[in-house]
Amino acid sequence: MYHHKLFQKESSRSQIINSLMAALAERDYITQGHARRLLDKCVKVGRRKNLSPGMLTALALLSQVHDLGKVGIPDSILFKPAPLTEEEWKIMRQHPEKGYRIAVVSPDLSEIADLILKHHERWDGKGYPLGLRGEDIPVECRILSVVDSYDAMISERPYSKPKSKEEALQELIRCAGTQFDPEIVRLFTEVLEEEGNEPTI
Repeated sequence: MYHHKLFQKESSRSQIINSLMAALAERDYITQGHARRLLDKCVKVGRRKNLSPGMLTALALLSQVHDLGKVGIPDSILFKPAPLTEEEWKIMRQHPEKGYRIAVVSPDLSEIADLILKHHERWDGKGYPLGLRGEDIPVECRILSVVDSYDAMISERPYSKPKSKEEALQELIRCAGTQFDPEIVRLFTEVLEEEGNEPTI
């Protein structure tokens, strides 16, 4: 399938990317299922957005390693079974910059270092670390934001129960134009409907 050609083939990955993925998985920042779902749905949305092959490849890689900066965040914060304090949030919000610093010196990741830095920006400008707004945010990051948020909402979290798929989709629609790019939410909804996982809304 197409995602194998883009990224997933083990033989096509560099050793450093394999090592980073293994480190993230070992500390339970990602699961194989989560990574696979992100890759699949991000690329499907990217294709609907008519991204170039190069941008699709960057998006596929971003979907797998965007949170690599979390290797520098204490487990006590990452896995805290309660809402984070203001001070803990300040530390958590450092992970895009930590990830950027790792990626920018890696020949295998330097081309997506800027995307790693910007993957927590919001459509309304209230994201971090740069406070970018609207189309100033790279489209790859806008796609990842929608897909990753959806998958997070339907998955088990330390202090929240998973939402149903219908509830998660309604939350994306509610936040379109504030947290998320409305066009990307629309394209993602089309992807889900095409997969037969969601009713038409």
